[in-house]
Amino acid sequence: MTVADIIIENGRLITFGGGTGRAEAIALAEGHILAVGTNAAVRETKGPDTRVIDAQGKTVLPGFIESHIHLFSGGLELAMLDLSTSHDAETVASRVREYSAQQPDAPVLYAIGAHYDLLGAGRPIDRHGLDRVMPDRPFAVMAADHHTLWANTPALELAGILHGATVPEGSEIVMGADGLATGELLEAGAYEYVLATTASGGRDLLGMTTGNDPVPSATPEQRAADKAILRAGLRHLAKTGVTTFHNMDGNFYQLELLSEIEAEGDLLCRGQVPFHFKNYDPIDRLDEAAEMQRRYNSDWLWSGRLKLFHDGVVESGTAAMLRPYPNWPDSTGAPLFTPEQFNEICVRADEMGLQISVHAIGDAAVRGTLDGYAAARAANGARDSRHRIEHIEVLHPDDLPRLRELDVVASMQPLHAPWGGLFAPSDEGQILHEDQKPLAYACQTIRETGVPMIFSSDWPVVPVEVLPSIGAAVAPKHLGGNWTDQRQNLRDALESYTAMGAYAEFNESKKGRLVPGMFADLVILSDDLDSVALKDVGKASVQLTICGGRVTYDAGVA
Repeated sequence: MTVADIIIENGRLITFGGGTGRAEAIALAEGHILAVGTNAAVRETKGPDTRVIDAQGKTVLPGFIESHIHLFSGGLELAMLDLSTSHDAETVASRVREYSAQQPDAPVLYAIGAHYDLLGAGRPIDRHGLDRVMPDRPFAVMAADHHTLWANTPALELAGILHGATVPEGSEIVMGADGLATGELLEAGAYEYVLATTASGGRDLLGMTTGNDPVPSATPEQRAADKAILRAGLRHLAKTGVTTFHNMDGNFYQLELLSEIEAEGDLLCRGQVPFHFKNYDPIDRLDEAAEMQRRYNSDWLWSGRLKLFHDGVVESGTAAMLRPYPNWPDSTGAPLFTPEQFNEICVRADEMGLQISVHAIGDAAVRGTLDGYAAARAANGARDSRHRIEHIEVLHPDDLPRLRELDVVASMQPLHAPWGGLFAPSDEGQILHEDQKPLAYACQTIRETGVPMIFSSDWPVVPVEVLPSIGAAVAPKHLGGNWTDQRQNLRDALESYTAMGAYAEFNESKKGRLVPGMFADLVILSDDLDSVALKDVGKASVQLTICGGRVTYDAGVA
């Protein structure tokens, strides 16, 4: 009989394994789950060297599958100045100048997390305002959503874009009446000029801004620095109970670094990295996606997925809408692809057997994405593709049933929604029309149609800690008005971070459930979630993370 390496007993296991889905003990051996059941039954697998962990009545779950993150930038931003709690110019100036004293050699002072009211309610963020915050050094700050970057005059001069520059369609260097850049840089094609001047050289976001590898190639010193950033990100994921991540940007460079980390024994989470296809890429670049799929296809590190951006975000007016914004009556945003171009990509990628993930926030972008998936099905026939739509923040009623009809996987982020409590809802008549709100951020409405639902954070857009996202899903803020109640059942929300995440990556037979034979990926929480008030679920934390049978995080209490 196989002897367990680790036994966890006295737990409140939620297995997602059929029946009651409950157990009190689990045994792990050789990277897999050996047995699940009662304490007495599981103890039969104990040997002289078995580590026995007393869960003390706390919840034990499959390891969390974080279905939408940006690992490289998330790891980098762990050490950056976070301005997410700053909402007036005086506070920003104080914090930035203190940060400047700590970073005397940084070519650009680079901060993150800015909300659109960074300098005060109703005050635009532009180079003049940022010059007052930091007049003597290049300074730039990334919006929390990572779709807008604002730069002061020295940063624009350093990047060579004070007088404007050529950017791809869908991006914009906003120009002022004086013929100079205002400092507002919309989308990656505009702000990559500034990122190239930062200490990282923009390599952390290359997988998102272009999908290309560094040119010129990273030096050995740069590779070492970038690997350290990825390791920091992996440690942070393990601390939050994540055992698998789905990256939403990617290139061969990231996969090479992660492969080296795996060879060195430091890959603490399993990870999928997609090929990022941009709107200006020729269709033949899909051959690179196929090569990425061929080269990386293990249980720990794999590709097999195409990532596209169909639009931007509602806050900056770059999300593609079916009708003009209420506060920008001359603008509907704009899709980043023409319908013909997008449909061709979907047909070709689907024919190649690639899974497709599309960032689509506005209702026009969601419709265009569904049209592309329908075109792929019409051309290639129906298959188990599990193509995904990321975000689905605004949905037209006519498109709600199409999600199920086309077997789309809905990938949504509870903390992005105004009911999640992290971002304030827009004022009435701003950003969204009142009749758009019933199907905005409509997680539960979509779930009730039978669409597979997966949850995530979009880290570093919001913190990657899983329990606050689940807490937001099960105990959302009541917004009133035309907003609908999108409250989630606790079991459904947990499943969207575990078993359904495995389904979305075609690995439901290997992970996402606590069942014998599955990968030994699991977490022990700080509480028994069934005994915690829903409003307090987000306060729970991870005590122990195990991935592939190895303890990857231990808070020291298990």
